[in-house]
Amino acid sequence: MSKITRGGLSRRQFLTGSAITAGAVASLGLAGCAPKAPAEAPAAGSDLAATGEDAANVRAHAAQLNPQGEPKPVQNTTCPSLFTEWKMGALTLPNRVVKSAAGYIGVTSQGITGDLHMQHYGKLAAGGASVVYCDDFAELYDHFRAIPDVGKFTDWTDADLTAFAQNIKDNGAAAGYQLATMGLVFSGFEPDPTAIFQSSDCMDMTAEEIQNLIADTIKAAATLKRCGFDCVEINAAGENIGQTFMSRNRNKREDDYGPQTFESRTRFVCEIVRGIKAECGADFPVQVLINGVEENDKAIGDSALFTTVEENKEMCKLIEAAGADSLHIRIGPCGQHVAEFAGDLYFCGTGIEGTTGYGTQFDFTRHWQGMLKADQSGLGVMVPVAAEIKKAVSIPVGAVTYMDPARDPEYFEGLIAGGDLDFILMNRPLSVDYDYLHKLEEGRIDEIRPCTRCMHCHWDAADDGNLTFSCRTNAAHPFRFVTGQLTGGYDPEPAATAKNVVVVGAGPAGLEAARVAAERGHAVTLYEKKGSVGGLLEFANNVKGPHENLSVLRNYFERQMELLGVNVVLNTEATADTIAEAAPDAVILATGGVRDSLGLDETVGTNVVGIDDFMMADIAEEVVVVGSNAQAIDAAMYLLAQGKHVSVVTPSAAGTIGAGHSFWVKTFTQPNMKALGVRFWPEAEVVAVNDGTVTVKTATGIQQEIPCGTVVEALDSLPNGSLAEGLTCEVVTVGDAARPFNIGEAICSANAAARAL
Repeated sequence: MSKITRGGLSRRQFLTGSAITAGAVASLGLAGCAPKAPAEAPAAGSDLAATGEDAANVRAHAAQLNPQGEPKPVQNTTCPSLFTEWKMGALTLPNRVVKSAAGYIGVTSQGITGDLHMQHYGKLAAGGASVVYCDDFAELYDHFRAIPDVGKFTDWTDADLTAFAQNIKDNGAAAGYQLATMGLVFSGFEPDPTAIFQSSDCMDMTAEEIQNLIADTIKAAATLKRCGFDCVEINAAGENIGQTFMSRNRNKREDDYGPQTFESRTRFVCEIVRGIKAECGADFPVQVLINGVEENDKAIGDSALFTTVEENKEMCKLIEAAGADSLHIRIGPCGQHVAEFAGDLYFCGTGIEGTTGYGTQFDFTRHWQGMLKADQSGLGVMVPVAAEIKKAVSIPVGAVTYMDPARDPEYFEGLIAGGDLDFILMNRPLSVDYDYLHKLEEGRIDEIRPCTRCMHCHWDAADDGNLTFSCRTNAAHPFRFVTGQLTGGYDPEPAATAKNVVVVGAGPAGLEAARVAAERGHAVTLYEKKGSVGGLLEFANNVKGPHENLSVLRNYFERQMELLGVNVVLNTEATADTIAEAAPDAVILATGGVRDSLGLDETVGTNVVGIDDFMMADIAEEVVVVGSNAQAIDAAMYLLAQGKHVSVVTPSAAGTIGAGHSFWVKTFTQPNMKALGVRFWPEAEVVAVNDGTVTVKTATGIQQEIPCGTVVEALDSLPNGSLAEGLTCEVVTVGDAARPFNIGEAICSANAAARAL
């Protein structure tokens, strides 16, 4: 077996004003992807206009606003403090990790006790979290019904809920249920036909409706206790009714539930907590989820009525006095619902960390009271806020919003050991790797499949326009089984007959195919023409930076090849003869797509470079990126962050720009790109490369010249199945070689192919 040389992937250090040299990247085995050193950039916070810096540095200011630290290298260490006991009311819990509530549309459509639903939550519980909270998936209220988009079950029985809760408990975790009110409709609600999602707030409620909702919530908690749930969480954050009472921005009532005092703002939540305790007993734990600090991301800076940390400290004292047993602290924006539980999206823009999705950018030293942990791409972003609130109460306090100890074990170990938090809440990383906590406890961090924070898992749009909810790195996500893209169970079944399998290409598709085939018991040989594994993960990491953990994903795959005994043959381009000599029973081709080209020649004043090479090329001040797939947009953001003037010309329609990115990444990044000067030209083509300009035929049919010193070719890749023509054994083509799109679809197709062997 060939030895695989391990190496980290390059970091876009231009964001902190320094540059990684091509030689440094070459030492990591990635010289082909090494970015050229950008010009020296001014220090963060400098007044660029006043100091007379050139236009390039003015445009680069966004990249200097929220500088990020270097990601910590993966270390096989442990976090012993996370695996110590703690108490939530009368409930003694074995460790400090709690699975926060989240729903999986498509899976719950099979029913509360549907096989995929039960398997998923059973595996989460077996994964080691002390409490597994589920989302509010059943219609438990007598007086109110959620809008259809929320998708709650109206037909349920005690037996359904009992079986669901018992499944979690049988697999080793306490069963928790989050009681949420997002999507409820009250008598004063006036629907907006243009809105994507709508929810009532406290201003829509009559006095009778307030009392009915309080009574319904108390009764729902009693139902859950009767059905075996160990605890409940009151969601008083985000778009839930409790938050709207607590917010001076939303609450304009003049009755006892108005915003006049802290007591009146918390009255709704406190009456629910007291009522649950009276109905269910003092020993039935109740957790309350709140926005720890709020900020106006829609009209940035206009936050006079938004809740501060100091206000929350006073209100949390009252919530504790009402009988709450623990507090769950998350981020509190107003304009983007998804950011209320995925605040790390604010860091998804290469060079525009702090992007709001409204064409503006936070300054994390000023906005959010300067209290967010904003130096590690959103990792642990709410910890300082939760730690401050903890000072005001005596009940346990935990934080959520991208809590991923594997990314910085030393930091997370210190949170519990140092008394900053009592517990942490996790969601996405635990669904990406069900065994995350076992691997963390055992010091096998390099074996943890990473969450790449791509947000394909939440209300995404595939290339065919259909909604998906799939995980990019874990193909065995519930949605893939619902749609029939994968068969079998979450874990692939052992092969009935071991085969000799050859996989060609060590990009994400080839690595996943090799991993699953070897896991099933096949003998696998993986051929890669380069000197290292990873394929386009190298490019993606270099151009995107560390936010999406793609270097970690690459190293995870490399480690899996070692653990599973895959014979990795590097520096070898597999041919039909090479494969024939291996005498395989089956071949999986993951050779990647073929780059398309404009077929236009460069001139003295305008050079033409391919996207694979643009980071090492001489790039002029005025750049035209041709293409609008995810790689093209990533390249445009990279160049924008270095102060370049960027235009994007694409034959595609405007609505498909960023194809391959998740819906939410597009939502957050593209408005800010436009605000920083990127011009998108949809349904257009470059028809000529001139001396310092290009001629573009626009959607209107006219031709016009735009300034351009460099053209970056980033056209959609083409399928690449030519090698299959010379093979006589069982052959399947996967990933971009079959259907170029993105990392997630490549991994899914490879997983499906390996399961079918």
